[in-house]
Amino acid sequence: MKILITILLATALLATNAIAEPAKKVLIVVSNKVDMGDPEKHDARNNLWEFAPPYHIFISHGFQVDFVSPKGGKVEFMMEPLGISSYTIKHEGFLEKANSSFSPDEIDPNDYWGVFIGGGYGVMFDVADNKDIHSIISSVYESGGVVGVGGHGAAGITNVTLSTGEFLVKGKKVAGFPNSTEISKPWAKQGTLLPFFIESQLNKNGALAQNKQTLKDKHEVVTDQRIVSTMFLPSAALVAKDMIILNGL
Repeated sequence: MKILITILLATALLATNAIAEPAKKVLIVVSNKVDMGDPEKHDARNNLWEFAPPYHIFISHGFQVDFVSPKGGKVEFMMEPLGISSYTIKHEGFLEKANSSFSPDEIDPNDYWGVFIGGGYGVMFDVADNKDIHSIISSVYESGGVVGVGGHGAAGITNVTLSTGEFLVKGKKVAGFPNSTEISKPWAKQGTLLPFFIESQLNKNGALAQNKQTLKDKHEVVTDQRIVSTMFLPSAALVAKDMIILNGL
């Protein structure tokens, strides 16, 4: 009888600890920008198709998701809510979460196993130079976490520095929106409205920037030392999937 009671007590204690253990969370970084600040007001909103699919992947695998933006609060998205983007808006609370984004000072990096940054040009203007968000990213990474980026989202990690003073991207293969595509598109006047080119900035800070010449498949997902990245939006959900696999969750 004493043995049975001991087993029951131990089982109850384990169950209590399991319930008390906080769920693993991932942090999605979004921009507060709406336009590029030029007279024609070129679109700089977050790209829905680069944020909603990864959000769905995280949620459907049982993870909690928070959003952070430089100013906190409401953020804007471009692109129509089609397919999985429509589903996650209607059934998984995507917009409610995104529009309640935290400001950096409300975030404890210790709460998160990973950080994801999608595209849309806004990240280049208000995340790429935001030291508070950089500090969160470096803290998560140095604690063994995973960092995922897609498209222009790579701008959000190009200038992040670690506690050693070295750039996060130094010595790592990272895919971001490539120069060759940027200069061929009118979205930012062939890149003339941008503060920098992502591929160039990655290389400048010591990364091994991947592009259409180095990758056989332009939609390939690249993983190097807990940084998961891709050049273009069709693979955003795959970045989220590989982040989960990489962290063994």
